[in-house]
Amino acid sequence: MYIMLLAWRYLRTRFIAVASIVSVTLGVATLIVVNAVMAGFVDEMHDRLHGILSDIEIAGPGLSEINQVDWHVDQIKQLAGDDLESITTVVRVPALLHFEFRGRPMTHTIMLIGIDDETFGTVTDFHPYLANVHNQKQLSFELRSDGYDPEIGHCGWPYRREIAEFDRQYREQLKKLKESRRQTQEATVKQLAMSDSVGQKAGERRIPSLPSSPPVIPAEGIDERKNQFDVSQAQPPAFDPYDAMRPPIADEDLFDPARDQYTGIIIGKAIASRPIPATDTQEAHNLILLRPGDDVHITLPTAGANPTAIMENCTIVDFYSSNMHEYDSSFAFMPLSELQSIRGMIDPYRGDRSVSAIQIKFKPGVDLSQMRDKLIAAFPPDMPYMIQTWQDTQRPLLNAVNLELTILNILLFLIIGVAGFGILATFFMIVVEKTKDIGILKSLGAPGRGVMSIFLAYGLSLGSVGTGVGILLGLAFVWKINEIANLIQFLTGREIFDPMIYYFNEIPTIVSPWMVVWVAAGAIMIAVLASVLPAIRAARLHPVDALRYE
Repeated sequence: MYIMLLAWRYLRTRFIAVASIVSVTLGVATLIVVNAVMAGFVDEMHDRLHGILSDIEIAGPGLSEINQVDWHVDQIKQLAGDDLESITTVVRVPALLHFEFRGRPMTHTIMLIGIDDETFGTVTDFHPYLANVHNQKQLSFELRSDGYDPEIGHCGWPYRREIAEFDRQYREQLKKLKESRRQTQEATVKQLAMSDSVGQKAGERRIPSLPSSPPVIPAEGIDERKNQFDVSQAQPPAFDPYDAMRPPIADEDLFDPARDQYTGIIIGKAIASRPIPATDTQEAHNLILLRPGDDVHITLPTAGANPTAIMENCTIVDFYSSNMHEYDSSFAFMPLSELQSIRGMIDPYRGDRSVSAIQIKFKPGVDLSQMRDKLIAAFPPDMPYMIQTWQDTQRPLLNAVNLELTILNILLFLIIGVAGFGILATFFMIVVEKTKDIGILKSLGAPGRGVMSIFLAYGLSLGSVGTGVGILLGLAFVWKINEIANLIQFLTGREIFDPMIYYFNEIPTIVSPWMVVWVAAGAIMIAVLASVLPAIRAARLHPVDALRYE
């Protein structure tokens, strides 16, 4: 009983104990906040990395192709059995995207991906990342009139029709301007000719002007009627034997940008915009370079042993925004069948279409590593396929994040370690200061183990109180972390969490109960271990030595 009584007395009456408690509290709160924020970032990153990547992908190396796609799909279905949820095929090829912005030509490197609009959304989380609400429900590569994100601004068919009408009026005005210049030049020539004739009548010497039309050279033996032949009434001498077989070309058969579109393409939002930092006169914003409804040009290589560069016109129909800059700044999607036709990935004899990769999604709970090993065994090394899970594809990034989290926890635990050294120094001071009291306790019959227990209980109480307060403080900070960030931003005038950099609207946090337990156990253990050496010294103190000079 006296052990806990003395421990509580030291804890309640000593100011230095409060300092030790505060250091433990800050260390525990910091660990909880950092781990919660890092867990939220890692979880969001996993979701977005997995959102565009399938569970397992079978791909050919480089730009090579997978032929006999139906046979491969049947083999995968037989191997996966009931664990298979969905499967799709894609074509990937690096390409160049060309467009003009305010009269300035711009080129952007992209990874062009041909997808099946029926099955691609069942293998990946593609639909939620689209800007158009209609495409989020049912993907279509046709330009829509409404449903786009209001942040994009004026876009879709209304925007495309306005741009087409503006171009038409511009061409008409340019044509009128050219005609006006031509008439002005003709009038100037006539005026100069008249002035020449007047000057000659007055006896002036002038350089003769150039004739306005080529001279007519008479030919002997030509009928006079032929010399008077009207060229405007002449018919083309060439005869077209297929002219009667060709259908007449109507206006609706010609491409009209106000009514028609090219092959639809969905591009990453970071391709179509550029972040503009804040200045003294304006806030940070995105400069929109392209909108749904604009036309772009795509340059890409053909398939086969000797690829050549080809160009295709496309119309932007939607934006893709996964909030992962690596994807949003490079990915572009178009219909799988169109990309296969453009690149020549269709067998001219059998009509089979080749692909770049086969993406597979399994039901929840399936061991992806085990399924990957089965697929590797089914498709031996003589088939040069790359079979990887989504974790294998992003292994360097995931390992780097895990390493960063481990090092961060070690560094933050050093804060609690510093608090432990403070407790160690405090306890040694207490042992020296309370030497007389320790001697009296031992002379009254208190065993060395009991004296040691006083200091151990004191260290346990310091660690427990500091850890408990730190847990409450850390959880409260995590709960209101976005409000706290906004408050700091208001007080300092600087943006603490910029969504344009981190691509999160709010700071993500996840509090794991096991993480809180481990942090609490580690802090209490450090506090108890820091009190062991002073407790052993107090327990070994002899009563005679303690009271010799009293």
